[in-house]
Amino acid sequence: MCACKFNCINYSGEKNRVSKAVVLLSGGLDSATTLAIAKNEGYECYALSVNYHQRHIAELEAAKKIALLFKVQDHKTVEMDLSWMLTSALTNPDLKVPTELTSHIPITYVPARNTLMLTLALGWAEVIGAHDIFIGVNAVDYSGYPDCRPEYIEQFQKMANLATKSAVEGQNIQLHTPLIHLSKEAIILQGMKLGVDYSLTVSCYQADKDGHACGVCDSCRLRQNGFKAAGVNDPTSYQ
Repeated sequence: MCACKFNCINYSGEKNRVSKAVVLLSGGLDSATTLAIAKNEGYECYALSVNYHQRHIAELEAAKKIALLFKVQDHKTVEMDLSWMLTSALTNPDLKVPTELTSHIPITYVPARNTLMLTLALGWAEVIGAHDIFIGVNAVDYSGYPDCRPEYIEQFQKMANLATKSAVEGQNIQLHTPLIHLSKEAIILQGMKLGVDYSLTVSCYQADKDGHACGVCDSCRLRQNGFKAAGVNDPTSYQ
């Protein structure tokens, strides 16, 4: 069963038919685990990555490797240039990625990023006849982004079934968030059971072109703490 708090319903309509699912795959630890969960639940997975001109562009190469590892049905990388969003350190190279904790929403927040990506996934789901979308948002060990919260997911779920032809015709699209209430430790332990090779993943906000992590940004810190808490070796390649 899916670990998310929302009802994960199979809308295939045929007992022997494999349900299709669009899985947002960034190339990081959380999205790789989410793909593994979807695959383990028996979905025919279609992975969607987005090149939004992020400074950690190496994560897209990681996504390709992860998609191959789990033998997805199809993997698309969509171009969506957000480099003009100059308020985020992930899209503006002139801004420094913070290495200290903050009580505010950090400068690595990319405006509306999850909304844009989920909208792309929603569109692809309609095209291929999928009624399930997986996203690896987390509201426990995360950076405080507003579009990772359960209340955001609940509202996007409502919007998805107001905005789509399939829902109007009676086949709702279900949004799955299997990691939303899990700690980073729990995510890693679950992923290892499902065969995730975390050495392939890139989480660092300022990884170099070869995917080597800085070890000091917020994402690196959360990842390091997760492996430490899980009591397993951190396979991350650091600069």
